[in-house]
Amino acid sequence: MKVLSLILSLAAAPVAAADVVHFTTEDYPPYNYRVGGEIRGAGYDQVLLMMKEINVPYTIEMMPWARAIALAESEPLHCVFTTAHIPERDKLFKWVEPIAVGRNFMVSHKNSEIKVGTIEEAKAYIVGTQRNDYTQTLLENEGFPKIDLATDLKLTLKKLVTKRIDLMPISEQHYIELQEKGEELEAQFVFSEQKFAIACNADFPQKLLARMQGALDKLIADGTQAEIFDTYNLRYTNFGLVAAKP
Repeated sequence: MKVLSLILSLAAAPVAAADVVHFTTEDYPPYNYRVGGEIRGAGYDQVLLMMKEINVPYTIEMMPWARAIALAESEPLHCVFTTAHIPERDKLFKWVEPIAVGRNFMVSHKNSEIKVGTIEEAKAYIVGTQRNDYTQTLLENEGFPKIDLATDLKLTLKKLVTKRIDLMPISEQHYIELQEKGEELEAQFVFSEQKFAIACNADFPQKLLARMQGALDKLIADGTQAEIFDTYNLRYTNFGLVAAKP
């Protein structure tokens, strides 16, 4: 609880008029999401503590994913989180990591009667995802012939529930959270594993990047990152990193 109290106080910290690091993010629980007018999440909390450690002014803005990642790619002193570090993005950004390590399940509606255990079997179905999300790249690289793209994850989920699509890749964390909320989803197989990170503009100052990485390394080494994971009920099971029951 000490970490959470500190994080809530940091969220209201004023921004100096000097050079500012601009963070963008999206609604992607449990890593970053809104509760009323506040942003919270396991990724968000780590960014707050990192920036306090290095005492550099910053802003954090939540927006649609396509815009969030585009700003980090095109604008100096911009970073985006929580971002999957995949090969296609490696040279586009400079990286501070790991914020977390996660998996994606390929999921169906529980009443769909779909049974697939591999990527090749899943290619026979319509698979939906969020436009410009890294899962779009993964699906395209694997040669999925029928990809349905939506503006956000919630719309993709709505299409799955109404059976306008057959399958969708979804983070293990979000899958468990949706199940606990009563969504009738069924995990078919582990679609991908990835490292989650902060992705900064390719021209981001290297010395500042190193300070940010050092601050994250400290959060990991002193157990603060693990404490944050506990706050958001992140645990390891036989399926990998999933949300624990309260």
